[in-house]
Amino acid sequence: MLSRLLIAALAWATTVPMLGADSITDPAAQVPTKVLPRPGEVFRVAGRTAFLIPATREPGQAAKPWVWYAPTLPGLPGNEEQFMFDRFLDAGIAIAGIDVGESYGSPEGRRGFDALHEEMTGRRGYASKPVLLGRSRGGLMTLSWAAENPDKVAGFAGIYPVCNVASYPGIAKAAGAYRMTAEELGAHLREHNPVDRLAGLAKAGVPLFAIHGDVDTVVPLEANSGLVRERYAALGGSMQLVVPAGQGHNMWSGFFQSPELVAFVLTHALPAAPGKPPVRH
Repeated sequence: MLSRLLIAALAWATTVPMLGADSITDPAAQVPTKVLPRPGEVFRVAGRTAFLIPATREPGQAAKPWVWYAPTLPGLPGNEEQFMFDRFLDAGIAIAGIDVGESYGSPEGRRGFDALHEEMTGRRGYASKPVLLGRSRGGLMTLSWAAENPDKVAGFAGIYPVCNVASYPGIAKAAGAYRMTAEELGAHLREHNPVDRLAGLAKAGVPLFAIHGDVDTVVPLEANSGLVRERYAALGGSMQLVVPAGQGHNMWSGFFQSPELVAFVLTHALPAAPGKPPVRH
């Protein structure tokens, strides 16, 4: 009798839905864990780990402003982001992100971004147009999604951002994430590569910003941020590029405590009320 009751109880437990997930039996539905540089919520979106660090004060807007950070990989965002994150949070801007793995801007990774945007702008009540903030390969993730969704982007800011798949990680290494051979990805690169897909962003008037060292050998300036600025200007777009002399792909504090980057994000994440000038800091 006891065995039957135990079996019945276990069977019932597997059908009880978890809060914010599909079911106990769904491994992807288990509550994830992640260490964040500031207190926040960690949750699942489309089976992926996502996070939200809420603003420390109300911004006074109906739709809550937010910054979309990438890459959200184990250990990222890191403590080096604390300086700029604190300035965003204190201004009433939340920070969120989703772990799409080493997706290199692939369609699968972009679908993960679609899911987070729906989550944030739906039941969570956040603004339809976040400012995207891409650090290194996070630039490839955010810009690839932005190129497909220019109407959902208030601006893009990058810290030595990857903008060009051919530059980093290279077509051969990225091909697997795209579920293609290197030859196939090479033939279809312009359909996916953000540096080749800037026209929609320029037409929508999306402002871009990057801080990128001039001796970066991992993500070279000329093939990434520099090339984006050149092509964006030719399309009539606006991009601010800060180039610290003698800096490479490193942890120099100036990348993460850039007053120009902070001012850009605050200006575009906090749009001016009708009849008032843009926010300046």
